[in-house]
Amino acid sequence: MKYSPNLYIFVSVLFVVGAIFGALIVGALTLEQQQELAGEISRYVQSVDSGAGLSAEELFWDRFWFHFKWMMLIWILGITVIGIPGILALNFLKGALIGFAIGVLIQQYGWKGIVFFFISVVPQNIIAVPALIISSAAAISFAVYVVKHRLMLQQQKEGLLPQLGMLTSTTMIMMFLFAGAALFEAYLSPALIGWASVYLPPSNGTI
Repeated sequence: MKYSPNLYIFVSVLFVVGAIFGALIVGALTLEQQQELAGEISRYVQSVDSGAGLSAEELFWDRFWFHFKWMMLIWILGITVIGIPGILALNFLKGALIGFAIGVLIQQYGWKGIVFFFISVVPQNIIAVPALIISSAAAISFAVYVVKHRLMLQQQKEGLLPQLGMLTSTTMIMMFLFAGAALFEAYLSPALIGWASVYLPPSNGTI
């Protein structure tokens, strides 16, 4: 089962559209909602800077299990065939969350928010987002294969089991990448966020 480059492009574009949508949502928030978000950002940065909250090991497992459940959901949606819209929705949602994060940071801190975003959010997502896109493309390819070669009863040279094996192996490999992202979030991100927090000015009068 070969994964079409067009499928990677389509999923990537959907992710980017989600990011744009998430960034635009920030402008539609009420003043009260903006204040609450600004307060949450300040409390989060302060807790990371002071070392409060989960230990690095606890944070690693928390993030790893979050990624694991996300990946398993994509795998399950892929093998159910009818889950293709769900896979696409997950990629859109991931993009929207990241877009929302950068939108809030820019709104509250201006250009320094962009710098903070690249320090606190981008590094682990350089690993996690491609892994998400690859696993999503694999799941969609499997679902399309099943539709073409099973449900439509077309001739086929390969059985279904090897294709399922390829999907599962791809998902497991991507889990190693997600583990790397979780390691970064647990052991390196707190130090980077603590270093960058001293350069953040008070938010633009919303808290």
